[in-house]
Amino acid sequence: KQWYQRRVREAVVSTQSTGDLKHIIILQNKIDLIKEQQAIEQHRDIVDFVKGTMAENAPIIPISAQLKYNIEVISEYIVKKIPIPLRDFTSDPRLIVIRSFDVNKPGSEVDSLKGGVAGGSLLKGVLKVGQEIEVRPGITTKDADGNLHCVPIRSRVLTMFAEHNDLQYAVPGGLIGVGTKIDPTLCIGDRLVGHVIGSEGSLPPIYTLIEIQYHLMRRLLGVRTEGRSKGAKVDNLSRNEVLLVNIGSLSAGGRVSAIRDPKNQHGDKRAKVILTSAVCTDVGEKIAISRKINKHWRLIGWGTIKGGQKMTI
Repeated sequence: KQWYQRRVREAVVSTQSTGDLKHIIILQNKIDLIKEQQAIEQHRDIVDFVKGTMAENAPIIPISAQLKYNIEVISEYIVKKIPIPLRDFTSDPRLIVIRSFDVNKPGSEVDSLKGGVAGGSLLKGVLKVGQEIEVRPGITTKDADGNLHCVPIRSRVLTMFAEHNDLQYAVPGGLIGVGTKIDPTLCIGDRLVGHVIGSEGSLPPIYTLIEIQYHLMRRLLGVRTEGRSKGAKVDNLSRNEVLLVNIGSLSAGGRVSAIRDPKNQHGDKRAKVILTSAVCTDVGEKIAISRKINKHWRLIGWGTIKGGQKMTI
């Protein structure tokens, strides 16, 4: 009878792991597809589901995104109840890429070709049209021994836009598209997803191995063992195990090369993970850890980057 899906349950657990989310809204979508009594029952299920979590006292707003029912209620709540977060306008700009694409149509003439476009969210600083930028990790290659090598991409911001508005500068908050002089073949099909854009020389190091402090969930969400109503127990990490690690917008495979499991349960659990893809990140960045179970990647825990092996550029 549980209407919620595994991914919703994982999202709640992920929210718990961050520990710093103070404002949460629960949207009960697609109410136009069910009867009133079903919507009331779903509302009760939601209340029971979030009990004991950070979202226990969060407002539950029934909506229909397709028909735009109650969208104005969401807007009103955000404006009146959620304070505008403090923005950092003084630091060097840093944009995390979540989309990238080639805007040129097939058969375009050489003289009319445009550079690749990167879409993402500006975390801090101010990005301006005409600014020189660097993209890390950039172009990644492997040598004969299988070692990764990265060459950061240097370019210039030609255009910026938010939805249908052209921008001369962008500040943190919301999604923006950045038109660059980068070869469009490097941006086609989201190839820049997981990369970081910033001013030259200001971006974090590139890592191929990270040391993490991690926490595992007690039980798996949506996976049950025979004869038990509770989820399957989550086993500790093991050496040479292959994991999926989410760092920012990057999803990278990783192999556990070393583990430090403290003798007392209050000690920090640490592991070293060799990544299949280079990542540009900071120490202190939070990550999500998934394990392959029954041919599907399942969230098993989270962690914090404590250090790692930096790549020489």
